[in-house]
Amino acid sequence: MRRLTAILLLTISTFASPLLAHDGPDPVAHWKFRAESIDGDTLKSRLGPDVKLATDHAIAKDDLGESLLFSGQQTGGVLADDLKSVAEFLPKRDFTVAAWVAVHSPTEWGGILGAIQDNGNAEQGWILGYDQQSFYVGLATKGADDGDGKMTYLKGQTKYEPGKLYHVVAVYDGKLLELYVNGKLDASSDEQSGEILYPKSAPVVVGGYRDSNENHPMHGRIRELSLYDMAAKAAWVAHDFEHGQALAKLPAFDVSGPLSYIIKPYLQYGTQTGMTMMWRTNKKGTTVVRYGETDACTKQVEAAGADEMHEVRIEGLTPDTQYFYRTETVAADGAKLTSDVLTFRTAIDDRDTPFAFAVMSDTQGNPAVSGKLAEYAWGQRPSFLLHAGDLVNTGSDDRQWTHEFFSSMNPLISRVPFYPVIGNHETYRYKDGRSINYYRYMSLPDPEYYYTFRYANTQFFMIDTNQKVDPQSEQYKWLERQLAESTAVWKIVCHHHPAYSSDGDDYGNLWKTNKGTHGDLRVRQLAPLYEKYHVDIVWSGHIHSYERTWPIKENKAVQDGAPVYMITGGGGGHLETAGPTRPYFQNNIYRGHHWAMVYVNHGKLEFKAYDLDNHLFDTFTIEKKAK
Repeated sequence: MRRLTAILLLTISTFASPLLAHDGPDPVAHWKFRAESIDGDTLKSRLGPDVKLATDHAIAKDDLGESLLFSGQQTGGVLADDLKSVAEFLPKRDFTVAAWVAVHSPTEWGGILGAIQDNGNAEQGWILGYDQQSFYVGLATKGADDGDGKMTYLKGQTKYEPGKLYHVVAVYDGKLLELYVNGKLDASSDEQSGEILYPKSAPVVVGGYRDSNENHPMHGRIRELSLYDMAAKAAWVAHDFEHGQALAKLPAFDVSGPLSYIIKPYLQYGTQTGMTMMWRTNKKGTTVVRYGETDACTKQVEAAGADEMHEVRIEGLTPDTQYFYRTETVAADGAKLTSDVLTFRTAIDDRDTPFAFAVMSDTQGNPAVSGKLAEYAWGQRPSFLLHAGDLVNTGSDDRQWTHEFFSSMNPLISRVPFYPVIGNHETYRYKDGRSINYYRYMSLPDPEYYYTFRYANTQFFMIDTNQKVDPQSEQYKWLERQLAESTAVWKIVCHHHPAYSSDGDDYGNLWKTNKGTHGDLRVRQLAPLYEKYHVDIVWSGHIHSYERTWPIKENKAVQDGAPVYMITGGGGGHLETAGPTRPYFQNNIYRGHHWAMVYVNHGKLEFKAYDLDNHLFDTFTIEKKAK
């Protein structure tokens, strides 16, 4: 947007506060996002602090000039790592934030400019941003403070077109919060009042939504950005838009680029005679898988229609056989995308044949770690991967799926199918508690949020402990039927939340009191089923550490003949610590990122856990006498 001093027709009356005696007020901070303003990795401001830019920005040109394009890989830019260092530039109460901006990739929590902490009930600061459809402004004030801050997210009505420039303005005068899009009022709220309630510490960020536990980089363009410590009136907003309205008439950028993978091919739900391949491209196209018993891949299966999300199910395969496959997508313009030739193996049909599988959990938000563990796991050539939930940190953030989970896990899951359960973070930031992205990217047995599958002589029972699991619940009744009918030698249950845990603060802060539940009591209601139907191992995550219990029966540790409860939550999330004393059920604990392998041979099951350097740190064996 243009400097107000350059707008000759604007008068002092168009702002709510007394101003200096010239044609318009100066912003406290003002940036033009173009090549001449960039010096190395710094965007030089016209007023206010400079912006430390991410390394993955680029200049985008149109018929009317330049914008800065942010790739969505890193936060666009940082004014300050802590708001205290730029406090003189931050508004105390009244403010106006004005931007010319284009969103290329919609996301649930996108940011243009802000200083915010929104962690559970602690909500402080402000942000101008966008979601998957519209622009919004978020604000917490002292007048609405409920003890730890209360944030209003005021969402606009205008649906933006990806790649198209919009003039977006947020205004607050101490009583009324307003959002304008292209010169017109789009939304307003009087829920907030008084001075802005700032957090004690927070980064001040351009081109991203970032606080202490979330980071959602922007994929889009910013052309101009201004911050004022006073509230503009509608006349100024309208005039400022009119001054640059030619920008709003520019056609949208082609945000897709050349045909490419957003998610490379991965495998789901492998059986003795079938396998599912899935992948995602940046443009709609055909869905073809070529496969065979050699790398020539002479057979073909194709799904109908054209889409960005691709799914193919191959049936009629031979059990316990290595296959080769590659995927092909052809877009409407004739562009063709072909994957590398990959491999998979169908499930074994002989229930006495040995097999092995890998186990991980809580890979959330740390692709450097999860990718390393995936490489280690692939090195052991498992038959499949069992994942105990929290695949990502924020389930509603599509970027975390595409750029963190799938990209880091690809060396493993492109060659072996993976079987997950839903963690609490898969549902995080969804207002209705669902995980749209989880169900979009998974293809599992119905009803998907709980399911069972069998591999050789072992049956797996996958439960969603975000949902009800009490004796009257659908899942409890289903699980009891499945366990009662199972003829498997080995029975393994997997759900995200642990029934037993030595963690120091998730189930009562054991560093401050000796009162705690040592696990999720709601989930522990399932334990009688596990004991009654001779479940061997119960796998969980949620706690970002490792734990193996003794066999537990009726809340007592026994030598054998009862379930062992495992927590393998070290797949990437921030690490957690056990309490200061040892509970009765604890056998082995470890604080560190890790993964595990399980080897099954008839009535013998061997378990091995490995750390981030792939060093063995725990092992145990269960043997069953032949009946």
